[in-house]
Amino acid sequence: MNQAPVSCIPATTKMSKAKKILDEAREIQNPELDLADKNVSTFEEMPGLQTLRALYLADNDFEYLPPEIGQLKNLQILVLRENDLIELPKEIGELTRLRELHIQGNRLTVLPPEIGNLDLVSNKAVFRMEFNPWVTPIGDQLQVGISHVMDYIRSETYKYVYNRHQSVKGPPPAIENDKTKKISRMR
Repeated sequence: MNQAPVSCIPATTKMSKAKKILDEAREIQNPELDLADKNVSTFEEMPGLQTLRALYLADNDFEYLPPEIGQLKNLQILVLRENDLIELPKEIGELTRLRELHIQGNRLTVLPPEIGNLDLVSNKAVFRMEFNPWVTPIGDQLQVGISHVMDYIRSETYKYVYNRHQSVKGPPPAIENDKTKKISRMR
């Protein structure tokens, strides 16, 4: 049986359900893929998903997204909230059609400057990024508003801060909340 490799590896018996959803999305070229709350920890196989307009990966166990996320050029909605993301790939800045980005409740401390290429501050855009242990300058800008965060990450000052942070990378922030107790995981 010839089947596309799937690197969507849930930690529990939800694997077959997540794999089935992924295979169906590829087969029918569904514009939405909902793998929220499926205990998925990796997502590396992008072939056949280039037509996606919405990708829901919330409430899982991701620490990293692969750079291939940048291949999903039609993506308009990307929901990554409540994972364990430590960093985002710079290729996320290639998703020029993205109008909704949800990254709240992760372990992110910095954003790749390439996110500044995205239009996430217009009245039709949604950018949620709270509940992350941001470096102080991002946290300060977030207090003022998302548009200030976007202006800051587009600045040369931020590029310097980001590059310095990347070069002296310490251990990732600890996982603060026990996700097994989350209501969304109790279903």
